[in-house]
This record gives sequence, C-alpha cells and structure tokens, in this order.
Amino acid sequence: MPILSSLTGTLVNVGTVIVGSIIGLLLGKGLPERLSKGLMIAIGFCTAYIGISGCLQGQNTLVVILSLVLGTLLGEGLDLDKQVNLLGGFAEKKLSRGGRLPIAEGFVNASLLFCVGAMTIVGSLNSGLIGDHTTLYAKACLDLISAAVFASTMGVGVTLSAVVVLVLQGGIALLAHIIAPLLNDTVIADMTCVGSLLIIGLSLNLLGVAKLKIMNYTPAIFLPMLLCPLYDIVAAWLATLL
Repeated sequence: MPILSSLTGTLVNVGTVIVGSIIGLLLGKGLPERLSKGLMIAIGFCTAYIGISGCLQGQNTLVVILSLVLGTLLGEGLDLDKQVNLLGGFAEKKLSRGGRLPIAEGFVNASLLFCVGAMTIVGSLNSGLIGDHTTLYAKACLDLISAAVFASTMGVGVTLSAVVVLVLQGGIALLAHIIAPLLNDTVIADMTCVGSLLIIGLSLNLLGVAKLKIMNYTPAIFLPMLLCPLYDIVAAWLATLL
C-alpha cells in the first residue's frame, strides 16, 4: 500500500487538530476568565468520563498492574515529563519573541488526550493494513472539538500536539504490518485500559485535584504487547502442572 494512502487518516486528523486549535485561539481571546475556568472544569469532567469508560475494557488485571508498574519505572527513569516540558520550554523561547507563550502545559495535556485512546491504535492499524480510515475520520471530528476547547483555555501549545499525532499515528500506520500480530483483541483491550487510567489521571490535573506527571507513565501503554503473550505462556505452563 502506498505510504500516502496509509497516512491519509492521520493527515486528516492532524489537520483537524490544527484547525480546531486555531478556532480555539481565536475564541479564547474574547473569553472572560470566569468562562475560561468553567470550560477547563468541563473539559476535566469530560476527560474523566472518557477515561472511566475506557478503563472498564481491560481483560487482564495482572497485565494492567504490571504494565503500570514497569512503565512507571521506565518513564520515571527517563523522566519523560521533564524532557517533554523542556521541549515545550524551548518552543516558548523560540515563539514568544520577548513575551511569554504558555506552551508546555497545553502541548503535554493535548498530546496525551489525543494519542492514548483505543481509537488511535485501532484506527491507525486499519489505515495501515487495509486502507480503512473510518475510525481516524471519526476521531478527527472529536479532536477538532477538543482542540478548539483546549486551545481556548490552554493556548498555542495545543497546536503543537498535532506533531505528536502525526508521529504516533503515522508511525503505527506505517508499521502496521509488523506490529499487527502483537495486537489481538485482548492486547488492545488492556492497552486501552492502561491508557484510559492515564486519562483519568489527566482529568485530575485538569480539575486541579492533583499535579501528576502523566507523561512519565506513558510507556505503560505499550507494555501489554509484551506482557499479554508472556502471561499466556506462563498460564499455559502452569496449567500443565496442575
């Protein structure tokens, strides 16, 4: 399948994030502070709902727990949150031109919201394997609205999250034929569960309840690809002993 065809859904999604962000930035200039804070709380509640709905899809509690533990060790060891915020800070210096643009927070939060869900994984695989972009088109519509609301309250950093969408979704689509054997229904369900738990953590940040470094937990999302097959092997071995 031609590369451009595999990336069609991703490119449309990137476009809607950019367009939504621009709309949000234009709206944000005319929003009073009280309304902006209210919108942020509303986003927090909606984000919590998305996370709670997704985490109920998990099929193997042990795999989810191990993924979070091992993923946290990896993420904290690399301090991914610090690295991403440094990237946001670098962008702030380059784009502010003497002023100060709040880029890092919007960049991190929007990237997490747009990229850790099941639609990202399933949609990108469908795009890369069979050229079906339906799921990513639906996600693009949702991200258009989310980007507009996010950008109206969190600023221009939301626009830069389009780069993360391009790299992650595009990467999965291009590598679909290689990683598809690792992504059966159980693996996708557990990846969705882990990612949704992180979305719940993100909602706590948005609501001002906590200040969690969610980026440091993101490696956990991909570990079910390794842990689910390993769990099946161990379970089968134990079954032969009993």
